Amino acid sequence: MELSTTPYEERLTAPRSWWLVTFLVGLACGIVALPFGTLPLLGGFVAGLLVAAVITSSYGSIRIRVVGDSLVAGDAKIPLSALGDVHILDAEEARAWRTHKADPRAFMLLRSYVPTAVRAEITDPQDPTPYVYLSTREPEALAKALGAGA
Repeated sequence: MELSTTPYEERLTAPRSWWLVTFLVGLACGIVALPFGTLPLLGGFVAGLLVAAVITSSYGSIRIRVVGDSLVAGDAKIPLSALGDVHILDAEEARAWRTHKADPRAFMLLRSYVPTAVRAEITDPQDPTPYVYLSTREPEALAKALGAGA
């Protein structure tokens, strides 16, 4: 496999509907505090909104990057030389690899709200991980950056 130096970066942000739910959580926290008065209502709303926003933001802040000769996906850093064949997965294939085809030894960075993915085989004989599964909104660009020439 020819190594690629094409830089790639993607942030798997939470969908807009999750931010609506975040607002509704804040609203619910405010309503719970309503019997205690107007100030507690506002305090409950702000506190609930902030906690829900931090959780939503942190879950949606995962990044996938191809930097130099490494794939950085979340906390994992994998040298491109350890990657074999790269497969672009459409929504149906991605769902299959997330569920019944999944290997428990695989490294999976998945987000259910991202329908497409890339699966790259691990060729390092010292690594028991058979493949990496990465949810991505731009599977062709990620595969190209990984050297698949998609």
